[in-house]
Amino acid sequence: MKPYNPLEKENLGKSVAESLLNSSPIPLGKLKTFSGAGIYAIYDTGDFPTSFPLTKLNASPQELKAPIYVGKAIPTGGRKGVIDPEISAKGQKLYKRLDEHRKSIDDATNLKIEDFWFRNLVVDDVWIPLGESLIIQHYHPLWNLVVDGFGNHNPGSGRFAGKRSSWDTIHPGRSWAEQCAPSKLTEDEILEQISKFWVANGYVR
Repeated sequence: MKPYNPLEKENLGKSVAESLLNSSPIPLGKLKTFSGAGIYAIYDTGDFPTSFPLTKLNASPQELKAPIYVGKAIPTGGRKGVIDPEISAKGQKLYKRLDEHRKSIDDATNLKIEDFWFRNLVVDDVWIPLGESLIIQHYHPLWNLVVDGFGNHNPGSGRFAGKRSSWDTIHPGRSWAEQCAPSKLTEDEILEQISKFWVANGYVR
């Protein structure tokens, strides 16, 4: 058996993920501005049919156990490998990303913002992608792996040639998404995928 090395990259990444998951949850509807980049997890405590298995696991806001979405906010220059630490610390990348999600849920006609909570962790840029991927691998969040499109941005005027996402199909309300072509999957097909996902991942038997 290989000896445990706490300084290995993956083990350090796990410590970042654990720090996020051990932080205190905050109502998404009460998001306030803060600085920094990092990772986050969003939790659904509502009763929308497609996310009902999470309701039992997230019954108490103080003991949220299963995120419905996990994401990251990379500092300015992060995608090109050129990051100014001072700008990264003062920027609001993480806050702005969470605020986009808050608006998306608020716009959805069948979701209630008061049902959603989040945890976030401002972290050094080198650990952001690894921390995010480890949490996704462990929890298999529904909106990351099956219901795609929650994290999509408004493509801008005159650029709506793409298909509407699965998320926008079952959670209509974002005005820009309504301008996209219908999803390649029907709502019933998406719901069937979700049902199979819950069974395959042991949430329901």
